[in-house]
Amino acid sequence: MAETWVNSAERIGADLHLELDQAEAGGRRAALIRALRDAVRGGRLAPGTLLPPYRSLAADLGVARNTVADAYAELVAEGWLTARQGSGTRVAERTEPAGGASRVAVKAPPRARGPRHDLRQGKPDASGFPRAAWLASYRRALQQAPNEAFGPGDPAGRAELREALAEYLARARGVRTEPGRIVICAGFAHALRLLFGGPKGGGGAGAVLRGPLAVEAYGLGFHRELLHAAGVRTVPLPLDEDGARVGLLGRERAVLLTPAHQFPTGGPLHPERRAAVIDWARARGGLILEDDYDGEFRYDRRPVGALQGLDPERVIHLGSVSKSLSPALRLGWMVLPERYVEPVLELKGEREGWTSTLDQLALADFLGSGSYDRHVRRMRQRYRRRRDRLVAALATHAPHVEVTGVAAGLHAVLRLPPGTERSAVKAAAWRGIALDGLAGFRHPESRHPESHEPAKAPSGGQGSIPLDGLVVGYAAPSEHAYGAALEALCQVLPPDGDDNDGSNGTTGRQIK
Repeated sequence: MAETWVNSAERIGADLHLELDQAEAGGRRAALIRALRDAVRGGRLAPGTLLPPYRSLAADLGVARNTVADAYAELVAEGWLTARQGSGTRVAERTEPAGGASRVAVKAPPRARGPRHDLRQGKPDASGFPRAAWLASYRRALQQAPNEAFGPGDPAGRAELREALAEYLARARGVRTEPGRIVICAGFAHALRLLFGGPKGGGGAGAVLRGPLAVEAYGLGFHRELLHAAGVRTVPLPLDEDGARVGLLGRERAVLLTPAHQFPTGGPLHPERRAAVIDWARARGGLILEDDYDGEFRYDRRPVGALQGLDPERVIHLGSVSKSLSPALRLGWMVLPERYVEPVLELKGEREGWTSTLDQLALADFLGSGSYDRHVRRMRQRYRRRRDRLVAALATHAPHVEVTGVAAGLHAVLRLPPGTERSAVKAAAWRGIALDGLAGFRHPESRHPESHEPAKAPSGGQGSIPLDGLVVGYAAPSEHAYGAALEALCQVLPPDGDDNDGSNGTTGRQIK
């Protein structure tokens, strides 16, 4: 077989694009010298760039090896290149493009300084990511992956991950499913886009689900905006200490709930209401979307099982690793009723375009090896200690502030006297504390909480969620900075008023 430039080129060489002027006076050597000099002068070859070996570049350009060697030597003598035994030939560090050309570094604009104390909700402890265990799973996944895993991905997700998730969710969350009814996605927001967005992302015809959609009166505004962009009308459901008042559901096609730990106010959906919303879905032909965003992190009693386990054909269970591992891993899942599997896969297309196949394989190993369980249990202990420190600091420095929603999750809600939330948020920002006010999570069409008809709670507490409060995340700060963050937080809380007799809801008791 005739030798070609492909199999004659040096395997260790790097590609280098050069245009040689065949009419150059002096032949190919002079043309190569001029092409290299122009590439350096113009900035296309930056200082320190390693050039290909003689043999490799000679084969790529179709010239003799001595031609490349002579050109390199000439440019070294002129100061354009440097050559050292064992380290190859490089562009000289002192050479710069003439006239400050295109490769001159542009100074990046200064980045905005982050908060001194980050107490925002929804952020896990980044330092707790299990690097060694994840690396071990990634290595095993790479070693054991079949060759076809490196081709276009299955839109349903890797079978290995779906099988591992089916086992884990059944064991740890009480989910009733099989691998064929699990579709891998890039997180909760991606799942909403797939379910409501339609073929072109704008909802309407072709969408798997359509509105109106009932949502809890308090939730993430980002999710409401995403649904609005898809043309989905959201209807707010009032909340009380038993969770969403699902008895007010009417003709909505579906309802989106956080039944294990209402976001952001805290607390699980009462067992009677869990049963009631299932009855509503069966009677109306409705659908329940279950956002299981932090179901693993419950501290004072056993985790509340997934609502999906009560009726797998009426509940779509949605989860991700954003809280349990890291939001940097864009991995989530949808546990679907059988009738929705094919429509969702049709919208995803013929191949996976959102999540990395290798990340999926690594997570499958991470789950199957028990590393995920060990990590969750370790982080559960860490977050519980953080929560206990928050509650203790408030009991000491602000006993008039009631702490709610602390039985689970990565954040707590501090109930404030009416009219004090805005000033508290401003004071926190002035001291460099990043946190959220409760009002920012309220649905814009929700009635003022005090206008809700109170529903009797089993604990005997108030029947409606107060408007004023702070949503304080306790997972994000580093361990050494957490104490200072708590001290700063206590300093910005409104003082105990003279009329604090319990009528304003700040009784100092802790509600779990």
